[in-house]
Amino acid sequence: MTKPLILVTGGAGFLGINLCRHLLVNGYAVRSMDIAPFDYPERTAVEVHQTDIRDPASVELAMAGVHDVVHCAAALPLASKEDIHSTEVEGTRLLLDSAARHAVNRFIYISSTSVYGIPDHHPLYEYDELHGVGPYGIAKIGAEQLCLESRSRGLCVPILRPKSFVGPERLGVFELLYDWAYSGKNFPVLGSGDNLYQLLDVEDLCDVIASCVTLPPDAVNDIFNVGAKVYGTMRDNFQAVLDRAGHGKHVIGLPVKPIIAALEILESLHLSPLYQWIYATAAQESFVSIERVESKLGYAPRYSNRMALVRNYDWYVANRAQGLGRAGVTHRVPWKKGALKLAKWFF
Repeated sequence: MTKPLILVTGGAGFLGINLCRHLLVNGYAVRSMDIAPFDYPERTAVEVHQTDIRDPASVELAMAGVHDVVHCAAALPLASKEDIHSTEVEGTRLLLDSAARHAVNRFIYISSTSVYGIPDHHPLYEYDELHGVGPYGIAKIGAEQLCLESRSRGLCVPILRPKSFVGPERLGVFELLYDWAYSGKNFPVLGSGDNLYQLLDVEDLCDVIASCVTLPPDAVNDIFNVGAKVYGTMRDNFQAVLDRAGHGKHVIGLPVKPIIAALEILESLHLSPLYQWIYATAAQESFVSIERVESKLGYAPRYSNRMALVRNYDWYVANRAQGLGRAGVTHRVPWKKGALKLAKWFF
């Protein structure tokens, strides 16, 4: 028997397609709403709305008959400040208002640990103060506030704050690592690389989202950090991919201050895909507490950092010859490397 209809915003994106597949396997009817084309084999199994979450009429149409919403859609940090705000804040407002009118059962919002900014302590807890870094972090905080306001009016709104997640279909900034590993290059990190850095496998995130759909409202109507249970240092994480590539290459540490200064200049000139939150946190500890999601939702992640990265790298290798799409600003395509394309040849 088919389970209720779930609307996945951003369904054509990296998280979106993995979640659509996860829901389909578990018997749900799935509707995708995304401005990008849904160019996957699952197109015949998913009701596709190629529309913009910033368009009120399109939102109303997509919301009709929906039991639950998983709001994944977002303009990522490489987009313009205006697009980030209009998508993340105003788009979320439209969706929440429509969900209330249609008496949607639950509205699951996919936020980000970027809302913590550049923290001065670890692990990070859900009750820690929020500090947005750049337009993306600020917009995520704004969208969370809208979710809390809707929750106060009676809508069940679980808010998930995942660490950076990887898995099949993931490219974006991680394509730099996979490309250099595949090409037999060493890979640079800021500092020694001995800082603990937590990631997340997309399948573990999908498990948490599914729990937010099925568990009792009083358990899920909260804010949850989501990350790997087993994670290592930045050096360990990246070395696992270099070892998988089999060229005998290594992670190379770089001096922090001069490299960050150079990356700031390159970012200002639009010559690097690395934005402030990435390079400002790359040499620091970065991990969150997952105690709340473990205790309230029974979260038991299956993948360590190393397993998740190697799984993603294997997908990259298997699909590289078929073409990975033109460079762009989503997690599903390589990001334009700019000056970093030249840096590759020094390693």
